[in-house]
Amino acid sequence: MSGSGKRTPLVADRRNFSSPKTGGGGRNGGGGGGKQPPRRQPPRKPQRPRNPLVALIVGLFTLIRRVIWGVAWRGALVLALIVGGSTFYFMSRLPEVSELLDGRARGSVTLLDRNGDVFAWRGETFGGNMTSDKVSENLRDAVVATEDRRFYSHLGISPRGIASAIKINMTEGRGALEGNGGSTITQQVAKLLCLGVEYDPSAWKDEAEYEADCRKGGVWRKIKEVPFALAMELKYSKPEILTIYFNRAYLGAGARGFEAASQRYFGKSAAEVNPAEAAMLAGLLKAPSYYAPTNNLERATSRANLIIGLMHDQGYLTDAEAKDAIDQPARLSQAAQSRSGGYFADWVMEAGPSFLTRDTTEDVIIRTTMDQRIQRAAEEAVDQVFSEKLREGTKAQTAVVVMSADGAVRGMVGGRAIAAAGSFNRATQALRQTGSAFKPFVYAAAMNKGYSPADFVEDAPFTINIPGSKPWTPSNYDRRFHGIVTLTTALKQSLNIPAVRVSENVGRDEVIRVASEFGIRNNLVNSPSLALGVSESTLLEMTGAYAGILNGGSAVRPYGLTELRLQGDDQPLMGQEGGIEQRVISEEAAQLLTYMMTEVINSGTGGRARLPDREAAGKTGTTQAARDAWFVGFTADYVTGVWMGYDDNTPLTGVTGGGIPADIWREVMVRVEEGLPATPLRKIVPAPRTPPQAPTNVPVTDLNGTPLSESQDPQLAQQPRHEEPDMAERILRDVLGAFGN
Repeated sequence: MSGSGKRTPLVADRRNFSSPKTGGGGRNGGGGGGKQPPRRQPPRKPQRPRNPLVALIVGLFTLIRRVIWGVAWRGALVLALIVGGSTFYFMSRLPEVSELLDGRARGSVTLLDRNGDVFAWRGETFGGNMTSDKVSENLRDAVVATEDRRFYSHLGISPRGIASAIKINMTEGRGALEGNGGSTITQQVAKLLCLGVEYDPSAWKDEAEYEADCRKGGVWRKIKEVPFALAMELKYSKPEILTIYFNRAYLGAGARGFEAASQRYFGKSAAEVNPAEAAMLAGLLKAPSYYAPTNNLERATSRANLIIGLMHDQGYLTDAEAKDAIDQPARLSQAAQSRSGGYFADWVMEAGPSFLTRDTTEDVIIRTTMDQRIQRAAEEAVDQVFSEKLREGTKAQTAVVVMSADGAVRGMVGGRAIAAAGSFNRATQALRQTGSAFKPFVYAAAMNKGYSPADFVEDAPFTINIPGSKPWTPSNYDRRFHGIVTLTTALKQSLNIPAVRVSENVGRDEVIRVASEFGIRNNLVNSPSLALGVSESTLLEMTGAYAGILNGGSAVRPYGLTELRLQGDDQPLMGQEGGIEQRVISEEAAQLLTYMMTEVINSGTGGRARLPDREAAGKTGTTQAARDAWFVGFTADYVTGVWMGYDDNTPLTGVTGGGIPADIWREVMVRVEEGLPATPLRKIVPAPRTPPQAPTNVPVTDLNGTPLSESQDPQLAQQPRHEEPDMAERILRDVLGAFGN
């Protein structure tokens, strides 16, 4: 014990007692190795017994959770393996990008006018391989902004886009996958590639049916798109995927790919389009035919403005650029805007071999005789006359052909409406009776036989006995008889009886020869009524036959194709097939006939076709019951034919060849001749001849034989009589001797 008098505690303070495991002697490491007493544990609360029902439910949910988790991760693994395997399978089958740019089974035909400018296309045109880095930046931005704003960040599919599309579809009352599909550009390319299924002509009716099937939706098709899109993302770069898209997308009006569409709508390369043009092209992706600017420019512009807004919102256009694009919308090229020459293009396509035109597997370039200025003139003239002189809604049709003297067709209107390719062409396909428009060939045969326009013929009642048929008595349109008249008067007044007399005297066989060699070959009727135009012909044939008169008496073969070659080749596969052919009548006969036909316009039935500043020649024609009305004529520069009628042969009301057809002809020629020098026609004016002295004065009578006074018929006062007989009298007697009155 210490001497301090204090007691040492028997038990040390627990806070300074070291742990037995450390061997320490307290907090400062001193002290011996005494044994620590056990630590007192807090008393446990007594556990209540678990409700058996709760335990059962908890256990059941735990089991379900474990089963679901087990199935889910195993299913996910299997699905991942399937998707991965499918992805690598598709990736192994994907070819190089260059092999995917032109997916057409057939080629296209591009038609050029006489100046080398494009005016029409047939088939699906392909503008040539255009990589995404070569197209205009405006076009790249417009497509991405419109179709897939996250294109550069996703791996081929966009779950967010799919979810958004499903929400929109269901909100609008459609099925989840009906309507908006939420497809990325990569998925759209997968569709364009038909998910790797190649076109097989033996399995599909045509390429259109094949592509329609490729574009179908459905759950299975959507599921298959996923690995194919992933495979494309692994195989190709983003620019390469865009390149395939830019080349294979269909953009309306037969244009495949943005280069072809840009050329077709704007007449420029896709590398040169401005923001407004780019937006209009990108807008076609949603519905190519519906938004095609050639179908509805206003609708296409409205769609383009929406896309300009998207480009602005996503930072591709500044405020000023967006405003400028909206204020100055895209304008169509002249060829796309006019949509002219469709009937002409169809006709030219028929002229070439089908394997190089309608069924071509190559891209073909055809140079033609088309003059777009003349084509527009013809179309505008038809529109003007019909709008001014016919009632609205009339179903009457018309056709126009404008041709050079060598048969080169410069313009063609096959009907009033601008129709789709392959529509019925009334200029080349409609066989119609020619009426009095045929009479120039009767007089051509006479001039070629040595007759003169100043010779005389009697216009008086007569009847022809036709073996095996009833006697036939021709009559004039005005139901009158005009006595002795010159051949020129007979033609310019379109008198029927003199035409029949001359035809029979010259010889029907000769008239048929002249007409057929000039190009009218459709079953010419070998009967006295031949002279009155009861045979049928097309407007193209009639116009070509009149071109033979204009060029001095040589037949022409109407043509529109001058050269056909494959795109990229310099050597043509075909050249011009048509032009001036054999001589039919002498040049003198043609020039005498030309004089007679100028009188038709100067003082005859064709007066409404008279041109204000130049000479013209022509002939009217009206068939029985006015089912057809014609005017065909020419200047020194061009020959133009006009036909009018109903497709179902309904008679025209109050229309003759000297009426509305002559008006159309005049309006066409005024426009066609604008800016051209007034060149006189090559014609011979015959020396006047003294009329023969008939046994008695030949009065002008009506059908009942009642004479008409000079006051009733002014023409009578102009006809001299009682002159001394000359050679013309002998010709007249020869003519009269062929018939019994």
